[in-house]
Amino acid sequence: MNGLYTIILLVLSNVFMTLAWYGHLKLQQTGISSNWPIICVILFSWGIAFFEYCCQVPANRLGFVDNGGPFNLVQLKVIQECISLIVFAVIVNIMFQNQGLRWNHYAAFVLLIGAVYLVFLK
Repeated sequence: MNGLYTIILLVLSNVFMTLAWYGHLKLQQTGISSNWPIICVILFSWGIAFFEYCCQVPANRLGFVDNGGPFNLVQLKVIQECISLIVFAVIVNIMFQNQGLRWNHYAAFVLLIGAVYLVFLK
């Protein structure tokens, strides 16, 4: 079960991360934050990133093999990166609909799946 909880927390973490890193750009695009000073944008993003850490840290602790989880550090990192890119692609396509995915993006996702496969080989 630790593996499943780890994956769920990593997905949540990456949703918050993507919103923290790129959500302010959507707010700017809509005019909401166009006049915000950069310090306000940073504080806004940090406020969202707090919740990213609230999910990321427990995900790593639960998933790490030395804490009873199923993953070593390299596996945790590769899983996190793959989830990050998938979540990013989904959120960007929802928030910024003019940023479509092309064939090379799909090819990159296939290569990422290959990376996950290689990391899990014994």
